[in-house]
Amino acid sequence: MQRPPLEDFALKETNPRLGGGKVTGDKLTSTYDLVEQMQYLYVRVVKAKDLPGKDVTGSLDPYVEIRLGNYRGLTRHFEKKSNPEWNQVFAFSKDRIQASVLEVTVKDKDVVKDDFVGRVLFDLNEIPKRVPPDSPLAPQWYRLEDRRNEKAKGELMLAVWMGTQADEAFPEAWHSDAAAVSGSDSVSNIRSKVYLSPKLWYLRVNVIEAQDLIPSDRGRFPEVYVKAILGNQALRTRVSMSKSINPMWNEDLMFVAAEPFEDPLILSIEDRVAPNKDEVLGMCGIPLQYVDRRLDHKPVGSRWYNLEKHVIVEGEKKKEVKFASKIHMRICLEGGYHVLDESTHYSSDLRPTAKVLWKSSIGILELGILNAHGLQPMKSKDGRASTDAYCVAKYGQKWIRTRTIIDSFAPKWNEQYTWEVYDPCTVVTIGVFDNGHLNDKSGRDSRIGKVRIRLSTLETDRVYTHSYPLLVLHNTGVKKMGEIHLAVRFTCSSLVNMMNMYTQPLLPKMHYIHPLTITQLDNLRHQATQIVSLRLSRAEPPLRKEVVEYMLDVSSHMWSMRRSKANFFRIMGVLGGMIAIGKWFDQICHWKNPITTVLIHILFIILVLYPELILPTIFLYLFLIGVWYYRWRPRHPPHMDTRLSCADNAHPDELDEEFDTFPTSRPADIVRMRYDRLRSIAGRIQTVVGDLATQGERLQSLLSWRDPRATALFVLFCLVAAIVLYVTPFQVVALITGFYVLRHPRFRHKLPSVPLNFFRRLPARTDCML
Repeated sequence: MQRPPLEDFALKETNPRLGGGKVTGDKLTSTYDLVEQMQYLYVRVVKAKDLPGKDVTGSLDPYVEIRLGNYRGLTRHFEKKSNPEWNQVFAFSKDRIQASVLEVTVKDKDVVKDDFVGRVLFDLNEIPKRVPPDSPLAPQWYRLEDRRNEKAKGELMLAVWMGTQADEAFPEAWHSDAAAVSGSDSVSNIRSKVYLSPKLWYLRVNVIEAQDLIPSDRGRFPEVYVKAILGNQALRTRVSMSKSINPMWNEDLMFVAAEPFEDPLILSIEDRVAPNKDEVLGMCGIPLQYVDRRLDHKPVGSRWYNLEKHVIVEGEKKKEVKFASKIHMRICLEGGYHVLDESTHYSSDLRPTAKVLWKSSIGILELGILNAHGLQPMKSKDGRASTDAYCVAKYGQKWIRTRTIIDSFAPKWNEQYTWEVYDPCTVVTIGVFDNGHLNDKSGRDSRIGKVRIRLSTLETDRVYTHSYPLLVLHNTGVKKMGEIHLAVRFTCSSLVNMMNMYTQPLLPKMHYIHPLTITQLDNLRHQATQIVSLRLSRAEPPLRKEVVEYMLDVSSHMWSMRRSKANFFRIMGVLGGMIAIGKWFDQICHWKNPITTVLIHILFIILVLYPELILPTIFLYLFLIGVWYYRWRPRHPPHMDTRLSCADNAHPDELDEEFDTFPTSRPADIVRMRYDRLRSIAGRIQTVVGDLATQGERLQSLLSWRDPRATALFVLFCLVAAIVLYVTPFQVVALITGFYVLRHPRFRHKLPSVPLNFFRRLPARTDCML
């Protein structure tokens, strides 16, 4: 696999003409000041009156056709109505206008050929301009004219103006760019939209005990457990240790619930009467609307719930019979936790569920999605390559989707969005996708790439304009799918509050007072992402499941050889500084540079004689390093790094393994080869872990008398050392130790030192292992 040049994957700083170039000082004055202005001709068709009848019966099925050069927009038509109301807006991009006259025609819908009713003509040079925050242009009545420009019967209420994408009418307008799209469903699929994630809660079900159960076989000890179901989530307790008709559990089950609460919590008590046979002893359903909500660690009150039993009589339908069995539970919706639907490493929101616990916002994030260029063909349309691109951005609970630009490898969106920021240590994610639902309703929206920007890496009040590479990892290797041009600004409203956030816990306090286990968090995150993707896919236009899962990085926890290598190299990069310090100190000890070694001796003597200078010296040194590195501080936000991810030189088989399904769908011989490879890697890890355990056990054996002679020597040495250190000043001991460590190579031996020889001879428990 050929390795592409790294500069293709680099971040590029740009200098676009934002906000139409209206710059005053550091701030731009336009409403859409982080995007380039796009001029549009807007036509609002409101209604018509007194339209003449055209059919034999004198009725009329009117609609309006707006024609501008080669572009044609149509309103919906009404049947048998002479005073229709449409209230539809049409937007024509000024860059693509090749005509000088706008023609608005009223027509009568007919089976064979639509009849002409009347028209209104506009000269484009006389159309007024409007820029928000100006008030919307008021529609006016225009008398219809016939083809000879003579007055005809009927009037049409219109408003025509030149504006920009900042206009209020822009999101809902029919766009000339999408003239090839037909059908109301397809048109709604290409519009921009703002979504909100459903409000998620953790539901805690504390199953305490049950009472007066009635098993079918009363001659055996029942093996009872509780199964709880909420929507697609199903959990169960362990089998009760008290095998009686009054079992006890005192076990917590955790679910994710989303407002509005649609599914009730269904609990059933089941008795394991045989290895593969369970008998239902009772059931109850609990609507979540009536469940207590708690904001802190104080327990809510417990309640007894009546159980219902389903009895099936032969030849009859299922009946519900109430009986005296009960279950004792403590159920509450946890408002003090943050429901994790993203990885904590690049989460966009860390606030608790309950709004009363939210702190005030610290600033505003503004994102301008300008354009993309160099996009790769994503599908074939009428025998030619095509891409219908749109963007999705996610921060906090707010998702945005730009309009879809039809059939373009260099789409221009120029849309701007704003979010409130509550924590600077959060990440905004921007993804680019190809719309696969314009002509094929069963298609999928293909991923083109995504960008993550951490807010804490941005300077406040600075506009960052960069072109980000869109990188996607395929089973054939990393591929650049194009570049997206973004403008980002993080404005801080309270510097004190923002600085204070760096001293606060990352997650709400309930995560630390009553922490959830790693397994629970993984399961709950999976359930949360499923709920979010399901709810957003039911919106109009829908945000597809594949889009939501890609934005939330659902598969990041799956095994990947490439990611494992990348994380290993990251650890080595972190330890690299400590290794470099160790090598530098070794050079000092071996007098590689005598002048430096002499200076270190002098510094060491000063610190030993004046130990109160040690901590101030360390912190002063760190301060000077920080000030020195300020000159080379990063000027650009971080972006996807192929080398850090080990994506630019990954082996094809490792990538094929990463894109394999779970469970695997590969042939048995490939799975066997990968299993053997994994065993060899795990064997090396096992050896390293065993070596670490050996060193720890040798430390423990110093005083364990496992080796009586070694422990006797160590205890005797400790006694002598205690006496010597008691009568010798500490500074003298420190000076002697330091001079010994820094001694000249002439006084060194190549053999290991006596303490190291002694330590290596200590026993460990490796000889006790099978």
